[in-house]
Amino acid sequence: MSIKRLIRERFFPHIWCAGCGHGIILNALLHAVDELGIPQNNLCMVSGIGCSARISGYVDFHSMHTLHGRALAFATGIKMARPDLSVFVPMGDGDAMAIGGNHFIHACRRNMVAIIMNNRIYGMTGGQFSPLSGRGIRATTAPYGNIDTAFDTVQLALGAGATFVARTTVFHVMEMVSLIKKAYQHKGFSVLEVLTDCPTYFGRKNKLGGPVQMLEWFRDNTAPLGSKKYAENPAFIPRGVFRDVEAPEYCEEYDKLIASVRKEEA
Repeated sequence: MSIKRLIRERFFPHIWCAGCGHGIILNALLHAVDELGIPQNNLCMVSGIGCSARISGYVDFHSMHTLHGRALAFATGIKMARPDLSVFVPMGDGDAMAIGGNHFIHACRRNMVAIIMNNRIYGMTGGQFSPLSGRGIRATTAPYGNIDTAFDTVQLALGAGATFVARTTVFHVMEMVSLIKKAYQHKGFSVLEVLTDCPTYFGRKNKLGGPVQMLEWFRDNTAPLGSKKYAENPAFIPRGVFRDVEAPEYCEEYDKLIASVRKEEA
């Protein structure tokens, strides 16, 4: 069966810039949903504002386009009201880690799939640096180089208590599909950081070449967690699953609490 059934064809062609990695993430997500056999009516995608947020308009699932940085708060409400739904929350690095940072650390204790589409810049609003840009990175708001140290999404998610935490890149497409499937199948809060390219702003401002060269950078500067390649050079950015543990699921625990209170009141 074609994955075209999973998209809203009337909204294509998409509005992402040529070479943007977000389209690769959309493709991987559609393949993961297709391979898992998830009924479309059982899926809900919630997004905020930004280039990454456009993804919710292209999928033929239940979807909600919300406020900048607040997607996880809306998604929490949806999950609590309809725990039977599988909730995906695609976010950009600024959307998730800047204005949405406080929502992110608290959502890590709950239940949904958060996909952090990290291109290290605010692409939709003009190329400002984000909390994940890193030191020395040039942006429209840092023309001489950024002096802020970047957040590490993985370490932040681990510290906040997420029970599934993983990272991949848009170069490693099959790995991405596999990790989206694992994130979905996990019982609890899942965080998947996807390193993606923004040739229009990040690549141009930092003289990294075009989309092909930026994808090659992901190939040449990352390594699987626990691999010989990573062990020999820890400067590589690690990819893979950093945590996958079982813990009480938030909605189920909430239902138990309600049942307990009703029993006491009876």
